[in-house]
Amino acid sequence: MKLSVSNRDAEKKGTKNLMREKGDIPAVLYSKGKESQLLAANGAEFHAILRKIQKGHLPTTVIELEGEGVKTKVIVKDIQYDPTTYDILHLDFFELNDKAIISVNVPIECTGAAECEGIKLGGFLRQVIRHLKVRCLPKDLPNMFTVDVAELSIKQTKRIKDIVMPKGVEPLAPLNEVVVLIAKR
Repeated sequence: MKLSVSNRDAEKKGTKNLMREKGDIPAVLYSKGKESQLLAANGAEFHAILRKIQKGHLPTTVIELEGEGVKTKVIVKDIQYDPTTYDILHLDFFELNDKAIISVNVPIECTGAAECEGIKLGGFLRQVIRHLKVRCLPKDLPNMFTVDVAELSIKQTKRIKDIVMPKGVEPLAPLNEVVVLIAKR
């Protein structure tokens, strides 16, 4: 996914407001070992990217920034919203370096709920963890983790150690932590 950006200079409130009225979003590009860079992201293109991304998958979506002296792959580290209108006020991007390890929250999705024995017996699925923070190189970054709950009965759980980790991906949470359980009503 590509996003057009341009450089911006002043850190003044009035400049940012004019930028937002024009449809752009103030942003900062952070890079390990480099000074941060002030940018203006194309608002219409960013909203189009958000519409294409599945809910919860933004932290693992790689976006290619292109513009005035900028051509790099990034992930979105933070989005600031207006509390009343929910308009995007500011974006923080983190530049991906092929040789630098990153820490990212990867979404966890449950499958097999329709065939789950515990749910058929009157229990319900309770997902305790929705994202798992992992450490890896950008090339090894998984889009999501899938947990199959089809064989679980009431009061049974799946833990982080039950998730199949791709090579080069290290979870940053205790392996015995519960991800999902079938609870009794």
